[in-house]
Amino acid sequence: MRVIFMGTPDFSVPALDALVAAGHEIACVYTQPPRPAGRGKKDRPTPVHARAAALGLPVRHPATLKAETDRAAFADLGADIAVVVAYGLILPQPVLDAPRHGCLNIHASLLPRWRGAAPIHRAILAGDAETGVCIMRMEAGLDTGPVLLRRATPIGTEETTASLHDRLSQMGAALITEALERIDELAAAPQPEEGVTYAAKIDKAEARIDWRRPAAEIDRQIRGLSPFPGAWCEAAGERVKLLASRLAEGSGAPGTRLDGLRIACGTGAIEITLAQRPGKRAMESGELLRGWQIPDRLD
Repeated sequence: MRVIFMGTPDFSVPALDALVAAGHEIACVYTQPPRPAGRGKKDRPTPVHARAAALGLPVRHPATLKAETDRAAFADLGADIAVVVAYGLILPQPVLDAPRHGCLNIHASLLPRWRGAAPIHRAILAGDAETGVCIMRMEAGLDTGPVLLRRATPIGTEETTASLHDRLSQMGAALITEALERIDELAAAPQPEEGVTYAAKIDKAEARIDWRRPAAEIDRQIRGLSPFPGAWCEAAGERVKLLASRLAEGSGAPGTRLDGLRIACGTGAIEITLAQRPGKRAMESGELLRGWQIPDRLD
């Protein structure tokens, strides 16, 4: 098929690679514009832009798709279908209607649960037992379109957003190639009205740990916000990011270090398995304890 690919972050790259490997013709790649990054604040292309350039694919990065000239340029590509993966721009109806088979979106949840910007984070934060990937035919609403394919996967008890992100990215890449192979036979099922939840964008204010909360909630907070923005607490005046954890036995005053990196919570305890001090790389608990006189209480 002649495909327009629309995506921006690392999550989108495996899908682009899969479509190329499957032999589809990529008419053009759309992505967000380069933005200042790094110490020098030089414009840096998005991960999708960089990968498309390495593959020798044409790239466009309009700031919006509101201009009539941009919409006309999109339609002039004569695509059979557009594949959209975490693109980051709202697609106007003329864009949605331009490809012969419309626009398909790879969404990292089991719709209608967790429509919106941060479905992977929210699934872990909520303690969901499973999540998955849906291939959805796009329409004007926020992730409201009918679903062509879906695959579920369990969420591990120690899984972080980082590890689940990578797994779902690969699942989405496999599922979109299947969808394109079977596009003429797949029936799009409308999403049920019951069970709708919205995955609001993660706010950095959610990252501060309150040790008075139950251990299960704090464990999900740490894993759900890893690696970004990273749940954090204070230890002897340092702001320490906690990036991986597991539930543990024990009790005590909230924030008390029971031993090693086992910390008492409002009820129960957690064991921190990966953390990062300011200006240092992330370290596993054993390495961190060897090089740091950790206080007996975390705030």
